[in-house]
This record gives sequence, C-alpha cells and structure tokens, in this order.
Amino acid sequence: MSSQEKGKKKDVIYQVFPRLFGNTNTTNKPWGSIEENGVGKFSDFTEKSLKEIKDLGVTYIWYTGVPHHDVITDYSDYGISNDDPDIVKGRAGSPYAVKDYYNVNPDLANDPGNRLGEFKSLIERTHDAGLKLLIDIVPNHVARNYEGQSTPEGLRPFGATDDTAVEYKRDNNFYYKPNEAFRIPEWENDYLPLGGDKHELSDGKFEENPAKWTGNGSRMAQPNMNDWYETVKINYGVRPDGSYDFDTLPNDFADRDYKAHFNFWSTKDVPSSWEKFKDIALYWLAMGVDGFRFDMAEMVPVEFWSYMNSSIKMKNVDAFLLAEVYNPQSYRDYIHKGKMDYLYDKVEMYDSLKHIMQGHGWTDHIPVVKNNLKDIEHHMLHFLENHDEQRIASPEFAGDAKKGKPAMVVSATMSTSPTMIYFGQEVGEPGNENAGFGQPTRTSIFDYIGVPHLQRWVNDKKFDGGQLSITEKDLRDFYKKLLNFTINSDALMGNYQDIHYYNRDHTENYNHRVLSYVRWSESEKLIVIANFDSYEHYTFELKIPNDIINNWGLKEGSYEILEQLYGNKNSPLEVNDGIGILKIEIEPLESFIFKIQ
Repeated sequence: MSSQEKGKKKDVIYQVFPRLFGNTNTTNKPWGSIEENGVGKFSDFTEKSLKEIKDLGVTYIWYTGVPHHDVITDYSDYGISNDDPDIVKGRAGSPYAVKDYYNVNPDLANDPGNRLGEFKSLIERTHDAGLKLLIDIVPNHVARNYEGQSTPEGLRPFGATDDTAVEYKRDNNFYYKPNEAFRIPEWENDYLPLGGDKHELSDGKFEENPAKWTGNGSRMAQPNMNDWYETVKINYGVRPDGSYDFDTLPNDFADRDYKAHFNFWSTKDVPSSWEKFKDIALYWLAMGVDGFRFDMAEMVPVEFWSYMNSSIKMKNVDAFLLAEVYNPQSYRDYIHKGKMDYLYDKVEMYDSLKHIMQGHGWTDHIPVVKNNLKDIEHHMLHFLENHDEQRIASPEFAGDAKKGKPAMVVSATMSTSPTMIYFGQEVGEPGNENAGFGQPTRTSIFDYIGVPHLQRWVNDKKFDGGQLSITEKDLRDFYKKLLNFTINSDALMGNYQDIHYYNRDHTENYNHRVLSYVRWSESEKLIVIANFDSYEHYTFELKIPNDIINNWGLKEGSYEILEQLYGNKNSPLEVNDGIGILKIEIEPLESFIFKIQ
C-alpha cells in the first residue's frame, strides 16, 4: 500500500443515471418518447436525496451519461442540432456516443439553455452533501455526428482539421475510408430504428463522406448492426497496421511516479487526439469534478494514459481514476504504466461470484482469484452490478436479490479496493422492462424508462422509501449496514488471510458453499463468513490457524465476539493449543462479520 493510501478508509461508489434516477413516470412504453415515459433531471439530486445516498454508506457518486450525447428529442430551439435515428441507439441515445465533450445532456436540465449551469449547481450540491463525483470520459470513440459545438475558444473539435483524403495521418482524429461514403447497417431480426416509428430523419441514410472507421474498430463503410455503428473510432497515432506513431515509455517507467511521467511527456510531441482528451479532462476537473470513469480504456494505448493521467494528477493528485479494462494480462500495465488508480475486477472476481450466486461455482475459487491479484488488489474495484451487467434479481442472473447478499459481503470486505453498487441494486431492482432498444435483465441505458423498485424508494421525490415492500426495505437496510461498516473499518484497509482452505481440510461440516477469511489492522480484528447456499444452513466449529492467532497476539482463553452488521453477540472465540475455535450456526444466504472485542 502506498503512503497516499495509508490512513484512508475504503471508498464506495454509487453509479447512477440522472436520466433515470428521478423519473417517477411509470408508463414504460417500449420505445416511448421523453413525453410518454418521462426523464430524470439534475435537479432530482436534491439535498434530501443526496443525503440519503451518502447515508447509505457512499463516498463517491458516479453520474453516468452526463456529457452531451446523441438523443432523439428536438432541442433545436436551443441551438442544438437534431440527431439522426439511423445512427442513434434508442430514443434517449447511448451515453457512450458523445456529441459535445464540453457540454452536458440537455435531457437532464430543466432549462436546456442553462444545462451547464444546472450541472455546476449539481456539483456544488454533491460536495455540500459530503460526496465526491465522477463522470464518464469515453476515449476510444465519439458519436458519429460529433460536433463539439461548445468547444472553448482556441481549441478545435475532433476532426475539424483532419485530412480526409487519407486513411491515416498521425494528427487526424479519425480514420477514414477515402472515396467511399458511409452506409447505415442492414437491419436484421425485425429491428428498426425507433421501433419503426416515423421520424423525418429516419430515412435509411446518414451523410458521411468519406466514411470513418466505426468505434469498435470495424473498417467497413457499412458496419454491421452489431458493430458500434453509432460511434467512430478515435486515432491515437496507431497506424492501421497496429504500429505506434509516438514515443513509447522506457521500461523502468512502471516504477516511476506520475510526476516523472508528466515530465517525460512534457518534452514530447504527441498526437492531436491525446491533447484534445487531456484538455477535456482538465476542463471538467477545473469545474469541480473529482475524477473519471474511463470507458473501454484498454482499446487505447497505455502511453496515452500515462500522458493523460499524469496531467490530471498534476492538477489534482487525489483525482479518482477508474478504468474499464477486461484483459487480466494488461492490468498491471494500465495501473503501473498508465497510472490508473482502479480497474474493474470483472474477469476474475465478478465472474467468479456470479457463477457461485447462480449455484454453479464453488467458493474454493475465490481465494485463488484473490491470490492471483494480490500484488494489485487495492487497484481492482469490486462490483456485482453496473450498467453493462445483468441485474442480480433478473431471472437470467440469480432471480432473487437476496442471493447477492453473501456475494456483496465478500465483494465489499475481501480487499482494500473500492466497492461499487449500481442504483436500484440496494432495493433489488430486476431490470424487467422491455424498454425498446434496451432489453430485460439490464436497466436500459438507451431508452426513456422508469426503474420500478427505485421509484418506490424515490416515493414521488420524497426519497424516503415510502413505497418499498418489507423485503425491499430489509435489503436496503442490509446494504446500508454493510457499506457504512466498510467505509469506517480500519481492518478492511489492512491485512487479509484466507482460512477457507484450512477449514476445508480441518473442519467437519464446513462446505464449499461457505467462504471464510480474516481481515485485520493494529486496532481491529475481523472474521468474515458467508454462506452462498440458498437452501442449507450449516453448523460447524470454524478454526483460526495458529499463525493468525500468534500474529494477533491472542493467548489461551476466551475472547468476546460481536457481529458487526446487526450487533449480535456470538459465542466466544476459544483459543486452545494455539488454535482459535468459533462455533458457527449460519442460515442460508447469511453472512457474519465478527469483530474480536
């Protein structure tokens, strides 16, 4: 752990779509318009709602979908050009098809003409509530019709100075298909933009000549409908053959700090796209944003991240930098060379926990995953839901939000890394809606839609949970107790040791559906036990190995134990012959966090 991390407590990020959060409309018509299905606003994050989010045990709020992206709502009265349904996903549009990086989504403002002012007010309210905030930066691609209308004087929008007569030039922002015009995809499986509703711009055409490469890397002038056809790929100085047209980092820079990285790039001539994204990040940082979530960061060279993130850290060393990276072989490069603070722990931890929640996997795999990442464990952010993943309560995932409870305890307490939850997760939102472009199991990021379980907590904007069922209230109470414990615990920023395998070998009735480990610091000693089994309760004598007992300085005798989630006292920890023994009776889907008093 670095000196910067010492003395800190765990962070908890609450990911939320402003477009959906405060929307109390329950119509939920597939492909519904903003007038039919409603939309949330920045102003829905009131002093009351922000206090409730903070009191849930949250330290950061990630406002997803803030930068101005394509939408199928007419804002031409505010000087905003209309977006073509042939290159927009859904009516509300993808938040990852950004049209103007220097402004915000007009849907989210009460007065679209003052939308940036309303967002600045939200920044102030968020900080006043004791929270910090993140927004998205999407470095790999922008909307196919990117305009950058609000680009500050002295700067130029993406593509404004490109030489479109060539496929590639280092300081072009896009890649081109010279002498070939873009054609919209051929729609399949009865799909039609806007669900087939008539729209004056929905004519099977979009003017783009020459065609640009598509965001996921497709080089076809007519991308497939499963490509990211609504976006175009950014050129970072990577030639079409994959070779680099920029300086690379010396090998020892994985061990150098952000200042050394900043100094290295200060003498280098970098591609135009690098400078543009750096300027964008510093713009939002100066406005008061506390950090960023970087979309699909692994599709962009590590050297760019060294340049970008060192520039950010020079302005705000505490800026929170979270990246979406899915290739475990690349994790260490993006952390050490790219100067990322945190990466998604999806391919290892999330996928393993999901498998267990679904009843397939064994907990035996979890300590292995933990050990494989032990050198970078602090940097691997844990989550069970986000906008890309299925809702726990959806039938295709676990079918019951309670099955997420033991996994949430493990996700939140197993490492020193931050924990993230997705709005509505805490009340068991199943994502059942057929929204239009977005389909059930995931809350749609493309459509105007309501989020029913969350709406019951919003309770006509009282934000008091007044319409929640007893089961939903109990689930939120569980999340609140767990998350508040994690952000106040010293031990969870301290040491970890597995005791699962020891108990698999030495404890009768200890089962592969149960997981146990210990966490400790100088001031706090914890024993964590989680039962992933939905049907079986287990009774056994959990054993704490001699090396841990010695490390904790425990002598022979009894030690009082207090469970931290609900304050229940347990039978004492008995130390006999240097081994700790704790009598456990654990119900289906129950978890304990025991603290030695």
